[in-house]
Amino acid sequence: MRTLNLGILAHVDAGKTTLTERLLHAAGVIDEIGSVDDGSTQTDSLALERQRGITIKSAVVSFEIDDVTVNLIDTPGHPDFIAEVERVLNVLDGAVLVISAVEGVQPQTRALMRALQRLRIPTLIYVNKIDRGGAQFAGVLESISAKLSPATIAMGSVNGLGTRGATCAPYTATDADFMSGLVDLLADRDEALLAAYVDDERTVSHRRVRRQLAAQTGQAVVHPVFFGSAITGVGVESLIAGIRELLPSAEGDVDGPLSASVFKVERGPSGEKIAYVRMFSGAVRTRDRLQLRGDVEGKVTAVSVFDDGAAVRRDTVAAGQIGQLWGLGEIQIGDTLGVSRTPVSARRHFAPPTLETIVVPRRRADTGALHVALTQLAEQDPLIDLRQDKIRQEISVSLYGEVQKEVIQATLANDFGVDVTFRETTTICIERPVSSGDAVEEMGNGANPFLATVGLRIEPAPIDTGVTFLLGVEAGAMPSAFFNAVEETVRQTLDQGIYGWQVTDCAVTMTHSGYAARQSHSGGVFDKSMSSTAGDFRHLTPLVLMSALQHAGTRVYEPIHRFQLDVPGDTLGSILPALAQLRAVPKAPSARRSSYLLEGVIPAARVHELQLQLPALTSGEGVLESAFDHHRLVRGRVPTRPRSDHNPLNRKEYLLQVIRRVGTGRDGG
Repeated sequence: MRTLNLGILAHVDAGKTTLTERLLHAAGVIDEIGSVDDGSTQTDSLALERQRGITIKSAVVSFEIDDVTVNLIDTPGHPDFIAEVERVLNVLDGAVLVISAVEGVQPQTRALMRALQRLRIPTLIYVNKIDRGGAQFAGVLESISAKLSPATIAMGSVNGLGTRGATCAPYTATDADFMSGLVDLLADRDEALLAAYVDDERTVSHRRVRRQLAAQTGQAVVHPVFFGSAITGVGVESLIAGIRELLPSAEGDVDGPLSASVFKVERGPSGEKIAYVRMFSGAVRTRDRLQLRGDVEGKVTAVSVFDDGAAVRRDTVAAGQIGQLWGLGEIQIGDTLGVSRTPVSARRHFAPPTLETIVVPRRRADTGALHVALTQLAEQDPLIDLRQDKIRQEISVSLYGEVQKEVIQATLANDFGVDVTFRETTTICIERPVSSGDAVEEMGNGANPFLATVGLRIEPAPIDTGVTFLLGVEAGAMPSAFFNAVEETVRQTLDQGIYGWQVTDCAVTMTHSGYAARQSHSGGVFDKSMSSTAGDFRHLTPLVLMSALQHAGTRVYEPIHRFQLDVPGDTLGSILPALAQLRAVPKAPSARRSSYLLEGVIPAARVHELQLQLPALTSGEGVLESAFDHHRLVRGRVPTRPRSDHNPLNRKEYLLQVIRRVGTGRDGG
């Protein structure tokens, strides 16, 4: 059997979970098709998903199409849960991108398609809901070509569009217009096919054209478009045939070196961690000891492999498969088991969260339980990025939007019994250095209580390059553990810059180093009061780095969203002043039949305000969609964020806190 790891992706409400149900029913895995509205679907298994009728967590189900085992991953469509989609993309062999025939291509659809193309994931497009009023055929195809990819072709026709009796008919070799259009599309990348077709179209077999279509689809350069209705089942058979014929199955050497990626972690009934892994090469067996990252390792106590709709216990999960591993208590999302497949697998495909809020337990006695619960949620979604302020006894989380906040609140109450409220949602800004800055602290200087010499230079780097650490001293000048301590501390310290925001897009170079060699008493006992430890470098580095950063100076940048706003024509006069008040910058409006389309940019901090005002401004008919676009320099009053560390910007207070924490000021790091 071949294996295909398939993702179902879509903008929210396009019908991808219903399509998943239809595929499982067609494969004989389920007897009845569940309803999203009734909360009876296979993949929306969380109580909260059933209540809300949306997918929150990715879910894996398995079924067979002839000689292909399909591991299907249903992903969230709501933009607040894009992090779940982010993790799934790295483990796919192919994808089905679902579009509503009524709403057409939406902003989330475009974001998903860009990510799929960037990763060169073979993708079929399924236009759903052809039975709904307002469904389009030609209009959707034009939108797909203009906004997603021009290398697309409809694989069938639709009759009764927009009615409950809508049907689909797949094109065949006898459809001259279809064959001509398909050859034209494929010939852009296959001149031999074009030459043969021009010479005598009758000599070009349908089998050859389909073979070339499969090849170019598998290379992610062509995207066949299928039409249908997941509710009625119309057109689904053609899609299933396309999945089997046009998408490539998983490749991997079962006998090769271990290479696997952890894309999901959840907790079992007893609180144990369950890791979802995509196997690229090799195999993992029960009782195997695995290196997770650095010196962290664990022993596999149980293995499950997805088969016939569910996860089934097996002794082994092998190359090409998706499985679950038990027993790895320290495993995290993003861990690579064995050999890393490619550097691209670690890249981000979507923007990080731009909002944050402080989570407050309603009962003070729940403070400890809240921290434990949020820590477990962060295991399942690292991008909520817990930030604990020990000084104020506060915990903040990062967010994509208000719906995600509501889900976190409900999850804490339902799963952990912790009732919480939230402070006001605020924007997450960033800091970037203005110029170059240097600082150094010499060992033996009376003002430096640590047995370490650290010199650092920080300077601006290109946008979106993050933080780079470089050595400007000889690598053998001191033990590698000390260099590692400096680099780790540099990255941690830059989480809070001069104004309290994360500092990014910079290069930090270590310009000076020095240490006290290991000293022992006459009895051979190590004397850490006379010898440098990694702790000396960890404690000194924040002082040096923040001093250098003060010399360089930083500017604060706020997140900016691009927006698309569809409003009735008679409300444009009230919308434009409202946008101006919210510091939005729209382009010239484009007229439609009875509405105007406004596109532009708006500060992320004002998006929620616009959402709240929109119903009154447009009599409930305005439609707003937005997504992160870039960071823009803050003008006017610079926003600050309270520090949650010992504040190395205040040398006296910092040293007081650090020396108090480590007793005599000496520790082993």
